[in-house]
Amino acid sequence: MTLQQLEYIIAVDKHRHFVRAAESCHVTQSTLSMMIQKLEQELEMNIFDREAHPVEPTSIGRKLIDQAKIILYNAQQFKEIANSELHQDSGKVILGVIPTVAPYILPRLFNIIHKNNPKIELHVREITTQEIIKQLENADIDMALLATPLNNSNLLEIPIYYEKFFAYISPSETLYDKEFLEIHQIPSDNLWVLKEGHCLRNQVMRLCEKKSAFTSIYEAGSIDTLIKIVERNGGYTIIPELHLELLNEEQKKNVRPIVNPEPNREISLVVRNDYVKERLLNIIAKNISDIIPEPMLNDRLKKFSIKL
Repeated sequence: MTLQQLEYIIAVDKHRHFVRAAESCHVTQSTLSMMIQKLEQELEMNIFDREAHPVEPTSIGRKLIDQAKIILYNAQQFKEIANSELHQDSGKVILGVIPTVAPYILPRLFNIIHKNNPKIELHVREITTQEIIKQLENADIDMALLATPLNNSNLLEIPIYYEKFFAYISPSETLYDKEFLEIHQIPSDNLWVLKEGHCLRNQVMRLCEKKSAFTSIYEAGSIDTLIKIVERNGGYTIIPELHLELLNEEQKKNVRPIVNPEPNREISLVVRNDYVKERLLNIIAKNISDIIPEPMLNDRLKKFSIKL
């Protein structure tokens, strides 16, 4: 069994086609097929169902491919340890970001990375929390920016900033006349929330969980959509602090602070416990921190670098 064979089965799984997989690995199709067959013979089992169109892994093949990704990730980490002193400020970084953070961070992050760290090749995937956790555990992405804590012993969380929640209220609501809302004043009806799969949805539901049963809950795909729905249909929604800067002056009149207590969420940079690219992690963390207003930043991150 070789690392090259593992790369080949991952390529076939990605492309679901032996010829395209061979092209991506810069080998002939016959070489790739022969190496995979040797691996299957060594393991005494089929990794792929070749009768399927397109080709797909067998049930045991799926488990082997997932493990192969982790093995190759750890092999790369081994190289990174050896080369860390030579390539501190360069390399490819695959970053996962949840949709309720992406609009505020990504436009500026791409610009800052390109300007300050041009040797870093940043790839970003905007995906939900559960998919991020899965991809981190499978070593499909290097790091992620999402709401924590995750309570996952396989992952290391580095808090970056803390973000308050605000109510966005239609002028047609009686609550509109209030200067702020206390937690116990938040109504349980006419609430518009994000659709299932968004962590912000779960946080909002927990915020209101001590209330009576919801009389009407409407689900949307983005915070911008929620705001437009409130403006057209009445009711209210909950938005994160960084979204305030995206509102126009008229929309800001619909925003009310929430107090007693002030609800907030922790946003962290998350990596696998065996991640070793300490310098790259610090660069990404620093560039993200430069985007966030100073009062929102984690106090420790203001003073110390990240140590793995």
